[in-house]
Amino acid sequence: MTDAAAVVAQGICKSFGSRRVLTGVDLEVPAGTLTAVLGPSGCGKTTLLRVLAGFEDPDAGTVRIAGETVAGGTGTVPVHRRRVGLMPQEGALFPHLSVAENIAFGKDRASRRDAAAQVAHWLAVVGLDGLADARPHQISGGQQQRVALARALAARPRVLLLDEPFAALDAGLRVRVREDIAAILRDTGTTALLVTHDQAEALSLADSVALLFDGTIAQHGTPTELYTTPATLDNARFIGATVELAGTASAGVVHTALGALPARLPVADGAAVVVLRPEQLRFGPAGAPARVTACRFYGADTVVHVELADTTVLRLRNPGQDGAAVGSSVTVEVDGAPGGVLAYPSPAGRQRVPLGEPGG
Repeated sequence: MTDAAAVVAQGICKSFGSRRVLTGVDLEVPAGTLTAVLGPSGCGKTTLLRVLAGFEDPDAGTVRIAGETVAGGTGTVPVHRRRVGLMPQEGALFPHLSVAENIAFGKDRASRRDAAAQVAHWLAVVGLDGLADARPHQISGGQQQRVALARALAARPRVLLLDEPFAALDAGLRVRVREDIAAILRDTGTTALLVTHDQAEALSLADSVALLFDGTIAQHGTPTELYTTPATLDNARFIGATVELAGTASAGVVHTALGALPARLPVADGAAVVVLRPEQLRFGPAGAPARVTACRFYGADTVVHVELADTTVLRLRNPGQDGAAVGSSVTVEVDGAPGGVLAYPSPAGRQRVPLGEPGG
């Protein structure tokens, strides 16, 4: 990458004793964008963040920030000289300092002379005017995260690293705070890297998403690309809910209990798994016969459980209270997907995996 104001990691490897955590990670974060590193617990997300920040040295590979090599190559640039901001899970504010003192903490002597003006500026940026004298215990969890963001931005970092920064907030507050903070990062043109295990968070906030499995990047693209064209079955299962059908692929068409479905991507002839998103299934007159076995109302949508004639179990999501009576007969069809459906070679012993419930 030629843009100097960006993060570039190449071939990053890191082990702790005999345990390999990162195995050749390549990652680029364009300037002024928000990139999410998404993956399950234990996949190496936090270790990657610590390598970028300088808290851990990679065993192999290089890290460049704003065109400067900070790890690998001829040596390692220490943490305090990297100009990398870090926003941890719970903000890590100093409880004995005021909001203003927390934001100004760590500034050099020259910067302290106009600290009051800078603090006022950043409080305005994060929408906390009037709280300069408050102590952390006197403000809400969401406000504490905004203070942590203001403190990080006040240091004028070349890149801001966010380590699961919304995990400690309750569900309703988490959505509001993360959207507000993402908007602030874009408004300030901050280059940011967000580490999260929450797929909704990554897909809704980030400009691009890097999927990290077992210490390596499995796929990196826009949220839309990862959701609509996951490169592997495991990627599809992790990004969004899936409805999976066993089938047999032949000449680019997969024959399933819901009929013959054209594959969007090339798939080898033989046993295959068709991956549908729940919104691709609907009740329709041209579909396969099924029986409703259960309905679950979740507010925004209703999940309807159905069983096909061959005992295949599916779960459909319908908006609002649009369900169906248990025991009733219905017909289920696939809503046309541009270019066909996702299909992958069938892994042994795992041909049918039902749709997860909302939020899964």
